[in-house]
Amino acid sequence: MDRQLRTPGIDLAAYFDRIGYRGKAEPTYETLAGLVAAHVRGIPFENLDPLTGVPVFDLSAPALAAKLVARRRGGYCYEQNNLMRYVLSELGFDVDPLGARVVWQQPEGLAAPSPAETHLALAVRIPGSQTPYFVDVGFGGQTLTAPIRLVPDEVQQTPHEPFRIREHGGGYVLESLIGQTWRPLYTFGLTPKPMIDMQVGSWYVSTHPESMFIIGLSAATVTDDARWNLRGRNLTGHHRDGGTERVRFDDAAQVCAALTDRFGVDLTGLGDVEARVAQVLDS
Repeated sequence: MDRQLRTPGIDLAAYFDRIGYRGKAEPTYETLAGLVAAHVRGIPFENLDPLTGVPVFDLSAPALAAKLVARRRGGYCYEQNNLMRYVLSELGFDVDPLGARVVWQQPEGLAAPSPAETHLALAVRIPGSQTPYFVDVGFGGQTLTAPIRLVPDEVQQTPHEPFRIREHGGGYVLESLIGQTWRPLYTFGLTPKPMIDMQVGSWYVSTHPESMFIIGLSAATVTDDARWNLRGRNLTGHHRDGGTERVRFDDAAQVCAALTDRFGVDLTGLGDVEARVAQVLDS
């Protein structure tokens, strides 16, 4: 069956080429794991559109394919996970978008007041399987590099670190093991989010004057042996063997070079991105 005709704007061959995926296309766990692994290595997390004054509200398949696939850009959760949702649905998986509230890097963690629901993840069901999988290819520096079973209290190893899901406040919390400590990333529920809610969330994080995507530069990518995170002028590489590399760039030109060379972001058409990056180097 030619699945490219079922979801307007989704060219599976182009997407597979973009992420370097050469595996099968049947809706199996092998396919799901292969796509997640290839996606997080092939499409970087980045917030250059909000940073340069371009709101992100069109989350349709054609818009996301044009940006992340054809223009070889990256994006954040609403873009990354919706693109993955369209692809998986096209392949025959059953996919629900789930809203989440980020508590990662908040000093109070789960004890802090509940933040706004500004993150998106996915619940994925494989035909014939009773257990759903949890997928998130858009959480930046701590994104999942493999699907995990959507079951509570089960430590699950990924190619980079263990994760677990716990019940919390009538819903769930996703945690990762950093060093010897379990750190909460975000809370979430299982009620599927309609498109209008996703559009509102994306509009908010890409336009609100206090949004981290407006006031600072963020980028992240994954390799087989490390996670690379860029925040302003600071580049950090966290290796699977426990080692850490840190680079502090002198100026915006070096940061933009890293975005192109290290993260593979095509800066074409973004205007004077170097000048905007210079304004937020230390944010």
